[in-house]
Amino acid sequence: MVVNQLPHFPFLTVLVLLPAGGALAVALMVNVRRQVTEAVGIAVALATLGFAIATTVLMHTGDGGYQFVSKHVWAASIGVSWFVGVDGISIFLVLLAAVLFPIALAGARSRTDARPFIAWMLLLEAACIGSFISLDLILFFLFFELTLVPAYFIIANWGFARRAYAAVKFFVYTFLGSAFLLVGIVVLAFVHQHQTGVLTFSLPALEHTRLASSTGILLFLAFTAAFAVKAPLFPFHTWSPDAYTEAPAGGSMILSAVLAKLGTYGIIRFDLNLFPQASRTLGPLLLTLAVIGILYGALVACAQNDLKRLVAYSSLAQIGFIALGTFALTTEGLVGGVLLMVNHGLVTAGFFLLIGWIYERRGSWQVAELGGLQTPAPIMAAAFTVVMMASIGLPGLNGFVSEFLVLAGTFLVHRWWAVAATIGVVGAALYLLWAYQQAFHGKPSPSVAQTRDLGWNERIVIAPLLVLIVLLGVYPKPVIDRITPSVNRLVDRVEQVTNVRQPAVATHATPPARATNASAP
Repeated sequence: MVVNQLPHFPFLTVLVLLPAGGALAVALMVNVRRQVTEAVGIAVALATLGFAIATTVLMHTGDGGYQFVSKHVWAASIGVSWFVGVDGISIFLVLLAAVLFPIALAGARSRTDARPFIAWMLLLEAACIGSFISLDLILFFLFFELTLVPAYFIIANWGFARRAYAAVKFFVYTFLGSAFLLVGIVVLAFVHQHQTGVLTFSLPALEHTRLASSTGILLFLAFTAAFAVKAPLFPFHTWSPDAYTEAPAGGSMILSAVLAKLGTYGIIRFDLNLFPQASRTLGPLLLTLAVIGILYGALVACAQNDLKRLVAYSSLAQIGFIALGTFALTTEGLVGGVLLMVNHGLVTAGFFLLIGWIYERRGSWQVAELGGLQTPAPIMAAAFTVVMMASIGLPGLNGFVSEFLVLAGTFLVHRWWAVAATIGVVGAALYLLWAYQQAFHGKPSPSVAQTRDLGWNERIVIAPLLVLIVLLGVYPKPVIDRITPSVNRLVDRVEQVTNVRQPAVATHATPPARATNASAP
């Protein structure tokens, strides 16, 4: 993998240190007015967003290698470095996190103990961004594990009735999966040292490690155990409905929209790069689990009367689509999978934000208790409609583009899996439209009729999500143009190692990108 150093200013290091420093500053703001603490937290998150936007704008569009690389040796004796960089796959996940954290802090504020809540949220942002930019496997593992701590306390301290159970279940599941990841990282590094005499945890260096077929499969399974739990992929999902439901609105937004993407990102960044042969060998198994997750998520969502749990199972189905595109191992499928990570993050964040506002007004998110909300709250209903239609995959909204690419890329090489997954798209329309009708249509009861509509501050908070949902549906080209070169480079690597070339759909961007990457080292 080519590593391209771009600017001298350490943009990526700042993207981690800024929210981490903000978390420390907020934690030390004892006996400070709540409004000041909230303003500082939002300001830090917005400053992080500014750096993320600048990083995205300054990236070279046609370059599929790592950019903004920064490398500093931490512990030379054990080969650990501060080694960070981004490419077209990771930059939009960094940008997604940077967009959603200020929205969560502004629109889903904690009503009690605001100072520690904001501090934990900013620390979680630093850990998530750090995970997306890490090119050293130990550094990635540290950030990957660090996300557990603030997420646990956010669920346990600010969640709902069963928050303690949900927090412990979340922590135990993800921590157990991470144990396999750590073992896999250490074994891979020692195998590389045995072959080269150099102990390193650098991703570009470890890509050249020669692995026996059985060793590659075992290491692939060790890495994927952690990523499948984090995502979560079926059948490792059982913690997610409880965690998403019991977490506060801001916690649910970040857990589903950002934290879950660490799992799917880890599969793309590490599994496919480090174990291309094992990814090809076990691809049919992962494709099968992805399709089962899509169908199972849709089926169980149809039986939910709880809006939060409905969105949780809907997210399981969407994660299945991401895995489907990933293990199709085609350019179209992988581009669609990466784009769907971003689009699903925007959509699910919008869902949980709106459900949080509904709970503030009605004290419930049970569908049966919300009939007729459209009459007193038409703006809220309109916002919910946009988010719902994007999740269904309505053309013109962001969900359609990514799902189409995933299904098209999968259909090229795995026709029956793509056909089966299409049933999940129909299922999404059924359960989401049913839930919307039950919650928003009909004649409101006297208590529902008094429900307050979205205020101007709430409209301003959700407006960026709605704008991005529409913009990425109408004009996704700038995002796809930046994702495609990095995906092409990854697909070329898998094809070169496995000696299996997959068919590709001809597009205006694909042929030159593939031609360039074919000659890259």
